This record gives sequence, structure tokens and C-alpha cells, in this order.
Amino acid sequence: MNDSQDLPHKIYGLDRWGKGLVSVLPNGDVALSNPLHPDAPKVSLPDIVKDLQQRGIHSPLLLRVGSFLKHEIVRINESFQAAIANTGYKGLYRGVFPIKVNQQAQVVDRIIEYGRPYSFGLEAGSKPELVIALAHALEKDALIVCNGVKDKEFVRLAILSRKLGFNTIIVLESPRELDTVIEVVEELGDEPLLGVRVKLTNEITGNWSESSGDRSTFGMNTDQLVAVIDRLREVDLLHCLKLQHSHLGSQVPDVNDVRRSVSEACRYFAEMSREGAPLTHLDLGGGLGVDYTGEKKASENSVNYSVEEYCTNVVETVAYAMDEAGLKHPTLVTESGRAVSATSSMLIFDVLEATLFDAGDSPGVEEGDHHLVSDLAAVGGYLNHTRLQECINDATYYRNELRALFRRGYIDLRQMARAERIYLHLTARFKETARIAENPSEVDAHLERLADIYHCNFSLFQSLPDVWAIDQLHPVVPLQKLNEPTDRRAILSDITCDSDGKIDSFILEDGVHPSLPVHSLSEDETYYMGVFFVGAYQETLGDLHNLFGDTNVATIDLLPDGGFDLLQEVEGDTISQVMSYVEFDPRDCVDAFRKMVDGAISTGKIKARDRRELMSAYRDSINGYTYYE
Repeated sequence: MNDSQDLPHKIYGLDRWGKGLVSVLPNGDVALSNPLHPDAPKVSLPDIVKDLQQRGIHSPLLLRVGSFLKHEIVRINESFQAAIANTGYKGLYRGVFPIKVNQQAQVVDRIIEYGRPYSFGLEAGSKPELVIALAHALEKDALIVCNGVKDKEFVRLAILSRKLGFNTIIVLESPRELDTVIEVVEELGDEPLLGVRVKLTNEITGNWSESSGDRSTFGMNTDQLVAVIDRLREVDLLHCLKLQHSHLGSQVPDVNDVRRSVSEACRYFAEMSREGAPLTHLDLGGGLGVDYTGEKKASENSVNYSVEEYCTNVVETVAYAMDEAGLKHPTLVTESGRAVSATSSMLIFDVLEATLFDAGDSPGVEEGDHHLVSDLAAVGGYLNHTRLQECINDATYYRNELRALFRRGYIDLRQMARAERIYLHLTARFKETARIAENPSEVDAHLERLADIYHCNFSLFQSLPDVWAIDQLHPVVPLQKLNEPTDRRAILSDITCDSDGKIDSFILEDGVHPSLPVHSLSEDETYYMGVFFVGAYQETLGDLHNLFGDTNVATIDLLPDGGFDLLQEVEGDTISQVMSYVEFDPRDCVDAFRKMVDGAISTGKIKARDRRELMSAYRDSINGYTYYE
């Protein structure tokens, strides 16, 4: 790929995946646009980072943008309202946010605030999530949809919450769960609001295909569904069954799968209604995808539809099916957590140093060097764009032969070092020649393998777990100098001591590449990277690999005048906090270290005056940030 384009920033594909939220200023800074005030000046992201640093909020940093979160909530709700109006649909839309997608208080609180005009509710898949939901004063028409495995305590709390006016719906996942509900109802004497989760047979494609079809984890098959309806009728609770939940699948890439799954869900709705279930709500679960790559196609990290098209497909399909069945149009419910929160957060970190796989100069061949060293150096004499592949082949052969000789003891360390430096210099010339030539794919593939390693101040496992676990793609872009041509390519390595702690798949204008175009590092400036659209799941799923904890977090709102307000700051984990997470008592550790220091004084290993410095260093570390400072 040619990096030297008229508009250097175009190589990153911001116009494709940026959704109008992320762009580039004339000075080369990545900028954020205010979707709530389209005419507002764009705000430089490096300027935001510098401002936060002056306030003491340093990278690595998770930046949440409240304006982006509100925009997505407004967009989904108003797109459903528009589809309902355009199709003549006679029911309502009531969205819920699955707390599991992002359980952070600042996110959940703002979703409720921004969703109030639309009676936006919450989905709770566990007891802790239900406790969170019930701590919020929702709008009177908002729903709390309870999914997941439920014990008596869960069911009891859900039923009792209705006394406070909550519309808490217990979604039955299995016939056995119904037995638990019946037992609690008999104890309390209060009736529940019930739903039933029905497995759909239509299977989607993509990373989350197993969340759909017969092999999906949750929900009932047809035989179990009939048994539950009969049991509810038997215990005189069928009138409590108001909602059918049929999960379309997660991050559905193909809009035709949306139509097929919704159509199948409607068949179950119609048949259950004929069985006497007084259903009023059709919950289609998650599925509304995020186009991470901007490709606008049905692939693992993209979707071939817009939010507006998704909403229209859902409403039209349900309207047609209900009219055909002669049924009243139900209230539509979706649990579009990823689409609500993904775009609202970005991870920002600095590059600490680089391991370069080329060199600007080359040593001369010395008398007594093996002839392969001379042969390697001679490659540079016939290098040009027509013989590039040949030169790469020759240099690789000579270098590998020299390494074999070194392993067998035939050449010494300094001679090997000269050979490696000559090879690195040739690599730099290969890269420069490739920039001005049309290359066979084998040449490009070879040069990709020679990409630099940029060592960055973050933990992949803590902040981007899906990148490691399921090869999730997120847009990654340098935050500055995008008005200048790039001169290097790199993969990004984190600061964990784990070879898996790296990003080596990048979204660019012409597709996905194994290295990222970057600029050479300078000693006098900090080079920042941004990973975008990380607001869904990444904060919740992170782990403590090497005991790197949560990063600093800042929540901002973009202002109509082009500035921003800092709404909330959360300091990242200290070392003492992450030690506590893994059952170490920091006080015990300080005491143990102090005893070792005092013992060293007693035996004469150190002087008494060294004690203060040692203890101060230990305490400073244990109370410090887990990341590079």
C-alpha cells in the first residue's frame, strides 16, 4: 500500500468508519464533532488530552463522550418512532439497555438521563444488575427486563419491586425457572409480570453466531414452550404472560437475517396468542450491529445496514405478520446495548518507545569477515524497483546463512552484529523502494512482516479484551500529524509481559492490514494513539493481567461553541487496589517489607539512613498508578 498520498489521513479510513463523529483538522489533529450541534466547531482530541493532563488526568485514559452516547440513544429511539409513523404501525417502541454491555455507573446513569424522553429502560441479566436497575428512578412506562438464570431471591425482588411502580418483567428461560416463580408467587401472594424466552432456529453469521439458533445458550425450544404455557394455565398465571423475548443474535451483520429472525419470532408470538397468552410486548433482544470497519458489508466487524434501515425492517416485518395473524400490534422492545454505547468511548495512550526493524546507516565490511557478509552488503549495489523481489530474496538468504554460522560458532558476535546492521539498512532501502513502486503481493507481505513494534502504555487484556479473545477490530489511529505522510509501519505492543499483548490487525481505507502506518517518534514530543468505539463490553470484560488495573477515566460533553466540559473524573486503579483484588493486603506487604529492611540494617547489609529512602520508594509505588508514569 502506498503511504504517500495527497491527503495522508485518508489512509486510516476515518471518512468510512468515523460516522461523522471523528475527523481530521487541517493541522493534522484528530477531532471530535458534536452530533447534537452539527454546526459546532470540531474539537481537537490532542487538545482535549493536553487539557486533561493539565488537570492531572494522564494517559492511558478512557475518554467517554456523553454527547456521543446521547446521540445514539436519540437516534435509535427516533428511528423507531419514524419507522412506526411511516408504516402506520399501531404499537409503541420501548428500548432497554443491557447493563452487562457497560456496567459503569457513569454510563448507566447517563443512559437513563438521556433516555427519559423515550421511557428507555434497563435489562438485567443477574441479581447484581437488577439491584443496580432498582436503584434508579425510571420513567413510569420504562421496562426492566430480567433475563438470565434466576433463583428465588432474584424472583422475589423482581416481584416485590412492582409495588414501587417498576415494570419489572421476569423472562422465563426454562420450565424449571417457572417452578421457582410459582413457589415465590405462592409465598408472597403477589402476581408477577412474566415473559418467556423462545429460541429461534434462524442462525446468524459473524463472531456471535452461536448466540442464535438451536445451540444458543438461553431460551426454550417449542416443546418446552408448550409445556410452560400449559403449566401457567394450570396454576392460573397465564394472564401474567405479557412478553415474548426472542433474541435475534449479537452484532447481526446481515439485515436479511434481521428480517428472517423477526419473521420467525412473530410466528411464535401469533401461536402463543392463539394458545391464550395475552402477549402485549415483543422483545427482539440485541442484534443491532456497529460498523467498526466502515465497510458497510455483512462481515464479522461490519454490517450492511444503517440504524434507520434496521428499525424500518423490524417494524415493517412485525406489522405485516401481526396484520396477517389478525393480532393487535405489540409494543416493540429491543436490547441494543452495543449500538447505544460502543461509539461513546475511546482509549487513549502514549507510545513509550519503538523497536525498529531497519537502520538508517550500514557498517562497512571488515577484513576477515566471512564472504557472506560481503555478499549481503553487495545486495545494495543492484537494488532498484525492478529487482526488489530478487534483492529481498538474496538478503534474506544471506542473513539466514550467517545466523546459522553464528549458531555453530563459525563467526563471532561482532561480525554477526555487523551483518544484522547491514540487513536492517537494506530493509530500510527495501521499504523506501517499495513506496515508489507497484509491488507483487509477496513483496508487500514480506515488508509487512518487517513492521516496527511500537511499545505503548496500555494493557490489551484490561482495556481491549475482545481484541485478544475474539479478534475484534476497533479503529486505531495516531491522534496527531495526520497532515503529514507516514514514514513507518508498526504493530502496537502493550506493556504486559505477554506476547499476546499486541494489536496487529488495523482498519485502513483499503481494508484490514497487519500493520499500521505511523510516524517516526521524536524525543521532544509525545506520540498518542486512539482506539475508538470501545464503549461496549471492553470496560466490563477487562482482567488484571500483570496486575494492570483500570485506566484513568474522564467523561466529557462537547459544547455548542466547540469546547468541552469535564463532567466526571475517575482515577485509575492504584497498585494497592489491584493487590486487594487478588487477596493481598497492602498493609501486610508494607509490614513485611519493613521487617526485611530492619533485618538488613541489623545484619549490616544496609545503613540505618537507607531505611527512609527504601520505605518511601515502596510506599510511593504501592500507592501509585499501575501504568507507566
